[in-house]
Amino acid sequence: MADAAPHRVAILVYDGVTLLDVAGPGEVFKEANRFGADYRIVLLSPTGADITSNLGVRIAVDGAVSSETAFGTLVVAGSDLYPRTRVPADLADAARTPAALAGRVASICTGAFVLAAAGLLDGKRATTHWKVAHELAARCPTCRVEPDAIYVRDGSMYTSAGVTAGIDLALALVEEDHGAGLARDVARALVVYMQRAGGQSQFSAPLQGPPPRSSALRKITDLVTANPCGDHSLGELAKHLNVSTRHLTRLFHDELSTTPARYVEIIRFDMARALLDQGHTATQAAALAGFPSYESMRRVFARKLSISPAAYQRRFSTTRRANAGQVASDRGQTQAG
Repeated sequence: MADAAPHRVAILVYDGVTLLDVAGPGEVFKEANRFGADYRIVLLSPTGADITSNLGVRIAVDGAVSSETAFGTLVVAGSDLYPRTRVPADLADAARTPAALAGRVASICTGAFVLAAAGLLDGKRATTHWKVAHELAARCPTCRVEPDAIYVRDGSMYTSAGVTAGIDLALALVEEDHGAGLARDVARALVVYMQRAGGQSQFSAPLQGPPPRSSALRKITDLVTANPCGDHSLGELAKHLNVSTRHLTRLFHDELSTTPARYVEIIRFDMARALLDQGHTATQAAALAGFPSYESMRRVFARKLSISPAAYQRRFSTTRRANAGQVASDRGQTQAG
């Protein structure tokens, strides 16, 4: 049931803000109004001056943060500027002041860096885009950053992952306010998932950490990378260096913070993802990547991505095959007609 009074949503914007971080959640709240909600959206900047987005699009704002009183929801949009540089003090202040009066505070993507600079994430759980999660953790050491989450709620504080995850978060806020039925109507109208399966890992690039410092361990990692299908048991890998299995395990722990078995699994997992992206079947990908069986690969995908290899492929393999199937279908219907 809609609230008797309008629910005011303030979106904090500033020069360089990511346009989709503003438009995505805004569209969710606006669409919710068509189904009975009553959200009143205002765009605010630190000074009240209009701003320019990351795409060069000018955004007319409704006023300054200081000109408004309390909101039901404060949304802080992100920008690719502030993972690369420090958040200006005036922008941090512009988030801190209304956050104290808002019923709840949310950040979209790297908007979490603004919240962190304002001290609003201290001691809380949070997330941001997977590419810069490590930087957020470094800037806010008391914050528990969850790099794989699509969005995180900690009390009245909500943070979301990269860009389109702001739509996921906005849908969750609508559901919190008006129930699953209305939120589902909004999701259907916008042609998006009500709740996306899996975490951010399914969108991240293959894990490519720094090379080992020692030439001995680099020899092993190069061997595994060059031939994921080989016999890379702990004993066999230790034989290549003529060292004990204990010593090899210590090398992996000290230089890569993992075990030999986990490293082999990571390489095979990355190879399997690339093969699925190229259009190989899941069974083919498992064999070519060196997994003992499809089932063993499926367990790794479930653990790392929370989705199956087939589900991953449906989302991320080339669209050409799907489009070709649609063209063939359309051609068949035309001929039949």
